[in-house]
Formats: sequence, C-alpha cells, structure tokens
Amino acid sequence: MSALEDRYYTLQEYLVLEEQSEYRNEYINGRIIPLGSGDMPFIEMAGATPVHNHIKENLSISIGSHLKKTKTCRSYSSDQRVRGIDEENSGETYPDLLVVCGKTLYDETDKNAIINPILLIEVLSKSTRNYDRGDKFTLYRTIESFKEYVLVDSTRILVEVWRKSDEGIWSLMQEVKNFDSVIEFKTINLSLTMQEIYDQVEGLLSVRK
Repeated sequence: MSALEDRYYTLQEYLVLEEQSEYRNEYINGRIIPLGSGDMPFIEMAGATPVHNHIKENLSISIGSHLKKTKTCRSYSSDQRVRGIDEENSGETYPDLLVVCGKTLYDETDKNAIINPILLIEVLSKSTRNYDRGDKFTLYRTIESFKEYVLVDSTRILVEVWRKSDEGIWSLMQEVKNFDSVIEFKTINLSLTMQEIYDQVEGLLSVRK
C-alpha cells in the first residue's frame, strides 16, 4: 500500500486497502492505523521483536493446549481481525490473541472479522502500550461478549488483567510485577505462572529491569 492520505476512510475503503496491503493496518473511527512499514512507522509492527514473538508464542501454546481439552472455546492468532461498534466508536483491529466460546460470529459487512470474543490479549511494546490501553481498549469495550482483557508487557515483567463485572463495569483485577506470581484467566478457567508467560524469553534480565 502506498502512503495513506490524511483523511477519514469508510469501512469499505479500509477493507479494500487492507486486501491490497503488504502489511496489516487497523481501523478506528475513520482512521487507518498502520501497524508498521518502512515509510509509515506510526506503530511498531506487532511481533516485530523476538521478545514480543516469544511471549505471544508462550501464551498461544498454553492457552491453545488448555482449550483443546475443554473443547468449548477456541483461540485465534494475531492475523484475525475483530470488529467493535457502538454509537460513538467503530473499528477493526488485530489483537495478539483472542478467544471465542461457543459459535464464532462474524460481522455482516466484513465476513472475516469476529464480533464475539470473550478474551482479548495484547503483548505491549514501548510504542504500542498507550494505544493498546487507550483507543484500542475503548473500541474493544464496545463488544458485548468481551469480558477479559490481558496486557502483557514485552519490555519489563508486568501483566495487567482487566475484567468486566455483571453490571458492565471494567476494573483492573491484577497488576503483577512479581516473577513468581500467577495470572488468572477467569473467562477460560486457566491459571498461568509468570514464568510460563515469560518462559525462555531472550534478554529476560534486561526485560525485568
């Protein structure tokens, strides 16, 4: 894709451009947000660093193995788009990992975008952490089925777990910096230690600072 014009795009325009693009882009409230390219490095490409990739792989293996046993939910990788929409926010993004329980539902306009994730996971980098906590989380909260948001930092030992109450209120339930602690994925009934999440991550000592 060539350099994008500085203007608002419709969802249909975004989908056409995304089909032609050599790299992934996200779409929030009329803005197309490149996840990384040579001439538009607005956001570091997800998975661009070995640390990011290794953490995502650890999570994918652990969660995928667990879900195969339960057979009630399934996970999808970072190449899968999700769609969120309400009266004030709309868009499509690529979470690092998502889980759907029950039948997978897709958007009527974009048949490749899932609309009913229960769990979303983002692996944070220095350049994406504000975006993942801000605009992206705001969009995700428009998804009715969405109940748990896990943020795993790739630059330091830090995991945050946000959950939605039965009243629809989001709260930070865990903020873990202790390497020996356990993270609870309540939506899928899974517990993982921080060692499992950060297992064999290269440069771990520098990450822990």
